[in-house]
Amino acid sequence: MEQDLSRTNDNLLIKFENVGKIYQTGQITYEALKNVNLEVYEGELVVLLGPSGAGKSTLLNLLGGLDGASSGNIFFAGENIAEFDDKRLGQFRAKDVGIIFQFYNLVPTLTAIENVDIIRELGVEIMDPLKALELVGLADRKDNFPAQLSGGQQQRISIARAIVKRPRLLLCDEPTGALDTGTSREVLKLLQDQSRVHKKTVVMVTHNNLFADIADKVVYVKNGTVVDVVHNDNPKDAFELDW
Repeated sequence: MEQDLSRTNDNLLIKFENVGKIYQTGQITYEALKNVNLEVYEGELVVLLGPSGAGKSTLLNLLGGLDGASSGNIFFAGENIAEFDDKRLGQFRAKDVGIIFQFYNLVPTLTAIENVDIIRELGVEIMDPLKALELVGLADRKDNFPAQLSGGQQQRISIARAIVKRPRLLLCDEPTGALDTGTSREVLKLLQDQSRVHKKTVVMVTHNNLFADIADKVVYVKNGTVVDVVHNDNPKDAFELDW
């Protein structure tokens, strides 16, 4: 693994130090993550790759403060979120983290713009919801309900909902898993632009090895730990992917 001298502590956003996660169900103990060390920098597009059950989603949940570590430290912008109480953790999730799921989780009785504007209820400052829809190319569908939109359009609405609060970190859990190839490229391009153009840090969980080609950094996860980290000096544009 080569060291990239352009990455410095000045733009280090996330740092995992010997992080572990254990789940306890009755008498059964499951070690989902063990001794994970990882660094993620401002503006990077990071892909987490590994087989099912490797620990990718658990790692993503810890990145976003959706779950707590059993051991180790997780630093975000210099603060150890592993030490946050529930209130502070909730504030961190509300302000700094946007989440995009495989299944869009839109409210079916709300229009597109209402689904984006709902983030206001978190008590955080948001951009104009119409501006967020413009960024994903769907301002003209603002008054449509989810049932009136294609799967790709619904996923773009979910991206608008994630970015409307201007989070520093975007977490994506199999964001193209329910989409066809052409639509997947469009969604990946939007996420890539969030990193390249808008300087957001984007972390994506996927089982598709092809997505490694668009990433600045690929983190390989296996058996609950990071087994390799590869930097990509010349990531492809999302529209160049061929599968």
